[in-house]
Formats: sequence, structure tokens, C-alpha cells
Amino acid sequence: MALGALLYTLSISAEAQQPNKIYRIGFLSGGVLGLSPDIEAFREGLRELGYVEGKNLFIEYRYAEGNNARYPDLASELVGLKVDVIIGNGTTPTMAAKKTTNTIPIVMTSTTDPVRNGLIASLARPGGNVTGLTKISSDVGGKLLELVKEIDPKLTRVAIVIPGGPATANKLFVQGIELPARELRVELITLAVRGLEDYEGGASGKKRTGKRASQSAAARYSFRSPHAIYGFGRQEPYTRYFGAKLGC
Repeated sequence: MALGALLYTLSISAEAQQPNKIYRIGFLSGGVLGLSPDIEAFREGLRELGYVEGKNLFIEYRYAEGNNARYPDLASELVGLKVDVIIGNGTTPTMAAKKTTNTIPIVMTSTTDPVRNGLIASLARPGGNVTGLTKISSDVGGKLLELVKEIDPKLTRVAIVIPGGPATANKLFVQGIELPARELRVELITLAVRGLEDYEGGASGKKRTGKRASQSAAARYSFRSPHAIYGFGRQEPYTRYFGAKLGC
């Protein structure tokens, strides 16, 4: 999981814990408050390293609830609380945290092209106070399309389903796949979805164009609603593909 990068960071100093010190982790996300398998697995990993909430660990959760304008204030709150480390759960939260502090360590998760976004200097030597995991979508997206085309040479149309709309990370993903698509003579259809109803709406809109591809594939950028992507265009035989993460 993406939050594993933080577990590795904390494991380095696990044996050097200061007696009676309570560590604070800031968690900055664009989602909404609520338990998830990732969060529970993250907590379990921390416990295995000796960090137990309510005993020697406190996690400050801050959620933008889909409103990017809230990030600066939320990041400032975490810095004001003097947390020991900040988790940026996504590209935009990580960018907000980096703009707010250059001293508190920041662990990025699920980020897109952190070099181009200015989060790190390079994957080999990130520098600064940011480290973690990335999807490197500007490179991976094009390679994914090449692999899909190799598997199915008759592929003529690909729908890129992007939850959340035209955020910076999403734009980079699309830009990185446009050139390979032209070279492979594959038509790209970008579908921005903000709710579950948009998945079926996007499929219906494609049908209304009157065009018919010999094969269709849905390449998904985010993991927020896996059940939705599996149900995307239920009436047609879409093949579904998911992204990957790399560490730095």
C-alpha cells in the first residue's frame, strides 16, 4: 500500500524512540472522514513498529472533502500542531504541504510525476523534505497503452476515467498518454467523473457519438471507486486496466 513508505521511514528510528514521547502524524487528504482498509492497515503496521494510537502516537486527520481551496488552511493547521511528519495522500495534498513547510518531513502517496510537479528533484535523489511513492503517470500511462495495444492489436478506442475532474495530476496523466495514442492510432476519450452516476453517464455519452470501436478499454487513473469502474459500461465488453506506484 502507498502508506507503506511512511512505515519504512518510521522503522528506521523505531529503536531510537524517546521514552514517553508522543509522536504526531499529520494526514492530509482530499477525501472525507471515514475508516478505510488502507487506514486500518496503516495503523496495524504502525502498531507492529511499536507506535500505538493513544499511547505514544496521535494521528491528526485533515480532509478537504473535495474542495481544493481548503488545502492551504488544512496544511497550515498541521504545521501549527508541530506534527513530526505529514502524509500527503495524493498529488494536490502533497503540493499544499510542501508549500507550507520545508522542514517537516512529508511522505507522498499516490502522486503523479513528482519531478514535473516540483515535489522532488529526481527519483534517485529526491532532496528536500519530500519522499514516498508515485505513479509517475506521464511515463506509465503511455507504456500501459502500448502494452494494451500489443495484447489486442485491434484496439481503436480507450476511455480514460479520471475521478475528481481536471486536477493537475490528471492533466499530466492525459498529456503523457496523448502522443503514444496518436502513434498507435488509438482514439482517446477522457471522462471526468465526480460521482458514481457519472460512470454510467460517461459510457452512455460515448455511445451517442455513433462511433463503434472494434475493442474498447477503460484505463482508470484512481482507485477511489473500484466497484464503479468494474460496472462501467456494463452493456459492452470493456477491458479495465489500473495504474501502478513506484517509490523514491
